[in-house]
Amino acid sequence: MSNDPILLIGGAGHVGRWTARSLRAAHPELPLLIGSRDRARAAKAAAELDAEAVTIDDTAADLGLGDRSLSAIATLFTDQRLTALHLAQTRGVPHLSISPGIIELGPEVAAYMHRPQAAPVVLGTEWMVGGTTAPTLAFARAFGRIDDIAIGALLDEEDAFGPAAQADLKRQTRTMPVALLRQDGAYVWRVGDELTTNFHSVDGTAMAASALSPNDVLGLAAATGAPNVRFSLALGVSSSRRRGEPLSTEIIIELAGVDRANRPLRRRHAVVHPGGQMPLTGLGVALVLERLLGLDGRPSTPAGLYFPYQLIEPDVYFARLAQAGGEVIELEPSSPSPGGGGALA
Repeated sequence: MSNDPILLIGGAGHVGRWTARSLRAAHPELPLLIGSRDRARAAKAAAELDAEAVTIDDTAADLGLGDRSLSAIATLFTDQRLTALHLAQTRGVPHLSISPGIIELGPEVAAYMHRPQAAPVVLGTEWMVGGTTAPTLAFARAFGRIDDIAIGALLDEEDAFGPAAQADLKRQTRTMPVALLRQDGAYVWRVGDELTTNFHSVDGTAMAASALSPNDVLGLAAATGAPNVRFSLALGVSSSRRRGEPLSTEIIIELAGVDRANRPLRRRHAVVHPGGQMPLTGLGVALVLERLLGLDGRPSTPAGLYFPYQLIEPDVYFARLAQAGGEVIELEPSSPSPGGGGALA
């Protein structure tokens, strides 16, 4: 395990701060660099997080860091130049990005294919960086065959969004007017009115939603072989706030198929965090970085191209989720929609 610092580019933002807190909670002595184009903002965050501030120049091949040694780089905003990824490959250290959508994967994949032995590269744009995929794969253990995976993510309208998260959400919901899903074994695109969907939140409230295609759709289809996989996002009032409590973020996971005795089986769970979306996202980034660097006591991750769910052990995720104040709730399964579709229309 290297004693060189992890560089969090965008570390002064909400996700960066939560990532640093998660890493600090598990590894108090781990050196961290909080990178930002705004030196004062980086310095303020670094002082709060017992870290070091650095100024990032994404037009420079070395990010303006000179020959400063690094153990890993996490890019927590959209890096259209791929400067950080190229630097990570040059230095032979892992790289994780969490912003590019499915239709934006080409540049990162091409960079990996050009230098496949250089370093681990993580395509991190799963919902909450593993907050959906890791639990789903744990729940999938009860099944002999999964026919349908329906994911519903609820963001409370009062949840805090940093500028980078706002830009990502706007780009992926407004400027990308299509959503990928798997239907009857084929990958298809929803467009226009087909994007409109719904699901039921933890308290049973029907939420108007829109189809979205984070990398969860690709990863869960590949990992489970399920012929039907879809993801929907709703912005509204969370179940906890309807009860008069503080806001929360909710991920509704519904699986349908057969058990290991070939009997019909439906399971429905919710992953909930009372702090909203950012603590879960920061936790996911932290767990990926820990696995990449071998901070969990196992060998570090070799060069390769990865999704977060390939690096996060579900049982580890559940344990750290509980430590961070989140919970998993088992819910009553919804009735199947006409023609299939489970909880999400």
